[in-house]
Amino acid sequence: MVGGGKDAFIGAIHRIAANMDGLIELVCGALSINPEIAQASGKMLFLPEDRTYLTYEEMIRKESLLPEGERMDFVTIVTPNFAHFAPAMMALDHGFHVVIEKPIAFTLDEAKLLKAKLEETGLLLCLTHTYSGYPMVKQAKAMVRDGVFGKIRKVYVEYPQGWLSKLTEREGNAQAAWRTDPKRSGKSGCMGDIGTHAAHLAEYVTGLKISRICADLNVMVEGRALDDDGGVLLRFDNGATGVLFASQVAAGEENDIKIRVYGEKGGLTWTQQDPNTLLVRWSDQPAQIYRAGGNYGDRLSSLAVHNCRTPGGHPEGYLEAFGNIYRNFALTLSARLDGTEPTAEMLDYPQVDEGIRGMAFIDNVVKSSESEQKWTEHTI
Repeated sequence: MVGGGKDAFIGAIHRIAANMDGLIELVCGALSINPEIAQASGKMLFLPEDRTYLTYEEMIRKESLLPEGERMDFVTIVTPNFAHFAPAMMALDHGFHVVIEKPIAFTLDEAKLLKAKLEETGLLLCLTHTYSGYPMVKQAKAMVRDGVFGKIRKVYVEYPQGWLSKLTEREGNAQAAWRTDPKRSGKSGCMGDIGTHAAHLAEYVTGLKISRICADLNVMVEGRALDDDGGVLLRFDNGATGVLFASQVAAGEENDIKIRVYGEKGGLTWTQQDPNTLLVRWSDQPAQIYRAGGNYGDRLSSLAVHNCRTPGGHPEGYLEAFGNIYRNFALTLSARLDGTEPTAEMLDYPQVDEGIRGMAFIDNVVKSSESEQKWTEHTI
């Protein structure tokens, strides 16, 4: 692991998710740029002293010199946005697979360089777009894919938060400080942080690609350097239209990401605040409620069942969704190491192309918001 020491938030989430199925073991880390925190974090996680590194460069270089059965198999990068590309590229250069916190890089050009390196090396990259890991999101994807709603016409996706309703980046909030800093976060705040999650969810569930956008970004808290609110009109490659709304100043909201998709015959609704439920509505019959659960294999898709961990009625939430991404990546990597073919369910985790589309979304949303022109081509 690169980053994610004891003073970090997301590192612990990644470790819980990776450890959930017993498929992955943390064997080494460069856990902080602060040497004392790095060493203390390694001790806290029971890492050997000689595999608790002070820099990612040292870790990657020394691990690559170990025998194949002893060195790490892949690197997880959980640093702020500006520090994603360099360790990812170095890991790939030294033959290591990569898991990386989103966004994949700081710029679109960096993302494209990572894809070129993956094509050159044949290595794997997993991008942790968490919300695609929920079983009922996967059920929604399968139903749309199987055409049960007919041609998709409308997509509405929203992600309201309220944690940046005040200027907390100047009140000692470390998470707020780097996420609102253009030098560390990138050219967009809210849309880069959570708007990309919403855009990925829309494309993941529908199987469609956003082709054109019309965006309006706002800085609602005086003194903030990056957008904390915005809305985007969407057009998809099949002619469907939609709306994406993301805000970090929706006071009182937590992480209420939600998607609605409508086709010719009916539609669906999923929200993270009730993640085990998928509501399906039809134009010619009563609404239906689909529920997550490993004992519902006779009525759910193989994609959903593969990612259910408990019987129906036992909540499966954010950590389990995160764990599903790690598990599918681990199963794919294990299949490769064993010389077998991974199943479609194993391969169902976000990869480099989703990372590139996320970076392009950020670029094009900012470009559209700054332009007087109504529509902007969603170019990559």
